[in-house]
Amino acid sequence: MAGLKDKRGFIDKDRLDLSERQAVEYWMKRWGVTRDQIVAAHRKAGRMVRDIAAELGKKR
Repeated sequence: MAGLKDKRGFIDKDRLDLSERQAVEYWMKRWGVTRDQIVAAHRKAGRMVRDIAAELGKKR
């Protein structure tokens, strides 16, 4: 699995699982958004990072 490394393993760079705290925190910091904004975009656009980024108006 290609992804971003964290302390426990890898963060999937293509899909966002809201139950993975490290992944959510990474994308919050990278995009400069809150968890609530990510959750709302995740619900509307699905779990693909590119779709969530587009929903938030951010670059992946």
